[in-house]
Amino acid sequence: MDLHESGEMYLETILMLKNKNQYVRSIDIANTMNFSKPSVSRAIKLLKESQLIIVDQKGYIDFTAEGRKIAENVYNRHTTLTQFLINLGVGEKQAEDDACRLEHIVSEETYQCIQKFLKEQS
Repeated sequence: MDLHESGEMYLETILMLKNKNQYVRSIDIANTMNFSKPSVSRAIKLLKESQLIIVDQKGYIDFTAEGRKIAENVYNRHTTLTQFLINLGVGEKQAEDDACRLEHIVSEETYQCIQKFLKEQS
């Protein structure tokens, strides 16, 4: 599935919130991402239509298998790229910020090489 950067960001945010709080609602996403409730509602609708998430009757959001797979992939890219940038000497906050942007555009080949490099360094 071809998912845009914003969709990936929503999935990653849902994953991080679920890891922290177990239950996630649209308001939690809006507060975390500093987005308006209508913007989050629209994104949730699109993710539901794409069959990446489900929303129960109480408004709690969960992943489909495909949605979780994508969210975990984006999150793993984020953490790997953050660590890589920190290893290069970038400050932690800046590395986090830059990794957040890079995770959506770095090629699979480059990402695999970064992972290999980090494994060789440890």
